[in-house]
Amino acid sequence: MEGNMMTTLNLVLMGLPGAGKGTQAQKIVDEFKIPHISTGDIFRAAMKNGTEMGIEAKKYIDQGNLVPDSVTDGIVEERLSEDDTNAGFMLDGYPRNIDQAHALETMTTKLDKSINAVINIHVDPAVLVERLSGRFICKNCGATYHKLYNPPKVEGTCDVCGHHEFYQREDDKPETVKNRIAVNTKLNTPLIDFYNEKKLLYTVNGDQDINDVYKEIQKVLRAI
Repeated sequence: MEGNMMTTLNLVLMGLPGAGKGTQAQKIVDEFKIPHISTGDIFRAAMKNGTEMGIEAKKYIDQGNLVPDSVTDGIVEERLSEDDTNAGFMLDGYPRNIDQAHALETMTTKLDKSINAVINIHVDPAVLVERLSGRFICKNCGATYHKLYNPPKVEGTCDVCGHHEFYQREDDKPETVKNRIAVNTKLNTPLIDFYNEKKLLYTVNGDQDINDVYKEIQKVLRAI
């Protein structure tokens, strides 16, 4: 793509927990030099900067409540109104549901920054359960292992301190992981259908080497 021929990349990045979204997000940002807008980060920034929506969000968070869509939408719109998004951006963690997807469509039309691609990193949920529930920790020294990617050199013995007792965090237990993936699948399915109908959805295979996943993403983004 030559000089000014390049289309502004306004992306949404999707994927279930464990699909490798964080790794791919970093690669996209490094190559295409667009701001990575993750809802967690912009919430923290809006609260720290005391923006109108940040103050509103803080009220809910301080009480341990979920931030309503209207406030989340407001914080995203505040962030997308900033000048650094004029040359493109990548949203991560938003939209989370169909109402937010409609709100995003409205605000990006208003700001003249319409989404032109939704990248969905797809990995079979059974593979994700294995990826996410494989982590275990040495009870004695806290060294972290993974049964698939980083097992101890000698089975049942910690490489660091030689102890033999390990445990799993609640978050990493297969049942917890299965539940988390089921909840996220339920949220993501209507979004996938929504963007598919709009011909904005590009699904890439996340169950391959990290660099091969990125090659697939690159192909999509360079074609836009």
